[in-house]
Amino acid sequence: MPHAQRRPSHSSGPTDTPLLLDTVGGNFDRAALAHPDREALVECATGRRWTYARLAADVDAVALGLRAKGIGRGDRVGIWAPNLAEWTLTQYATAKLGAILVTVNPAYRSHELEYVLNQAGVCLLVAASRFKSSDYAGMIAEVRPRCPELADVVLVDGPDWDELLMTGRQGDRAVLAEIARELDPEDPINIQYTSGTTGFPKGATLSHRNILNNGYFVGELCGYTEQDRICIPVPFYHCFGMVMGNLAATSHGACTVIPAPAFDAAATLAAVAAEQCTSLYGVPTMFIAELADPRFDQYDLGSLRTGIMAGAPCPIEVMKDVIGRMGMTEVSICYGMTETSPVSTQTRADDSVERRVSTVGRVGPHLEVKVVDPATGETVPRGETGELCTRGYSVMLGYWAQPEQTAEAIDADRWMHTGDLAVMDQDGYLSITGRSKDMVIRGGENVYPREIEEFLYAHPDVLDVQVIGVPDEKYGEELMAWVRMREGARPLTAEAVREYCAGRLAHFKIPRYVHVVDEFPMTVTGKIRKVEMRERATRLLNG
Repeated sequence: MPHAQRRPSHSSGPTDTPLLLDTVGGNFDRAALAHPDREALVECATGRRWTYARLAADVDAVALGLRAKGIGRGDRVGIWAPNLAEWTLTQYATAKLGAILVTVNPAYRSHELEYVLNQAGVCLLVAASRFKSSDYAGMIAEVRPRCPELADVVLVDGPDWDELLMTGRQGDRAVLAEIARELDPEDPINIQYTSGTTGFPKGATLSHRNILNNGYFVGELCGYTEQDRICIPVPFYHCFGMVMGNLAATSHGACTVIPAPAFDAAATLAAVAAEQCTSLYGVPTMFIAELADPRFDQYDLGSLRTGIMAGAPCPIEVMKDVIGRMGMTEVSICYGMTETSPVSTQTRADDSVERRVSTVGRVGPHLEVKVVDPATGETVPRGETGELCTRGYSVMLGYWAQPEQTAEAIDADRWMHTGDLAVMDQDGYLSITGRSKDMVIRGGENVYPREIEEFLYAHPDVLDVQVIGVPDEKYGEELMAWVRMREGARPLTAEAVREYCAGRLAHFKIPRYVHVVDEFPMTVTGKIRKVEMRERATRLLNG
């Protein structure tokens, strides 16, 4: 093999734009001073709007209200709510106090809530009283006797919140300036619980430096200025919403638009049209739902320029429609994980469409990535598959109060081991080929589901598809395709899939089983739960 093709799979990002040395609160205050009269936040469900000046005043009121309740630097404040303006206010208010915001998944039930409150030592919880079928207030009341550190609960849709604001508005904003001088960008500011495939979730602990810089550089690569209006249908409790959304916006003086408390395709399209959004975020399943909306062509999406698709592998056909039908010509693919604040790689606006549909881009500014042999830890040559690792300002401080799990994820040289399989090409672009845990070994052959999924996406009747491995006595594992059909299409059979694949895919890559479903099991952030799919498929086949 020629020497040029043996270059190692290692790449470092540009460093010409310096890292921000601010705290989250300090950076937000600078934006508010620079753009006081510009719109900062729009909540479509209620019609409420904030300029930067008004948002800054309300953030300070919440901060001073929390301080009056005894909240200070290092205290853990939980937030459990869908996407509401109060979520954003709480995010910046806790940052100003140096308190650590513990983001609780809106889909959690009481036993998961209890675990998070106790594991993080949450002393105050900000929550919605209920949303859809979730009775948050009821669940809080149920677990509160078993959460000894939880001293206070503030419900955002009740008198508690109004009282907090009123108290804060009577406070002295100069006190917050004094607090700011004591804070350090390296301080922990956020704990986000990652949904582990086994056992309880782990609390990725992130600093001001981690998340502020990640939001800023994601925004830089999207070309954000104070003119941008970013539609955020992804949940705030996760990095996609609160870092790539809120912090990318405020670090550029841009506006965030909340289309609905939870994802709704029609509400999202309506928000983009009504608010003239220039950027739209989503995981692939969200874009699929928007593109399939029966009234799609009635929405004026002409203001869209860019956006981010992330959180799960992006189907090529969907990406082409996002560019072609939604007009998001500069749409960016981002790849990352909660433990890296989250983004490690991103496509650029001047990347070709081919790059943006087949890779997750190149390493971001001030970061390093490498692809290693999972068995030996050695960096593999470019073009070979291995585990993706990342290093730099974005790597979390660690898992909250879990040093052993931290040591398993972050090695002695501060490389975060992602558990994702990737290939780096000669130009440093990375393609994610799957999770190391998702790889299927069928009769000794390593099969990567992503390849088969991309192939089946091209079937005219297929709306969405996921491929998993299921136990098999003969081959160890067999392939099963879970398929969502386009409206009006007849359900695919295993035989029809075999005919479609014959002569075009190697025989060992053709799914033996096909399961037609209306929806995939997924997390609230839109990540497909393949673990649950395998469990259900095994029961189905054994039934």
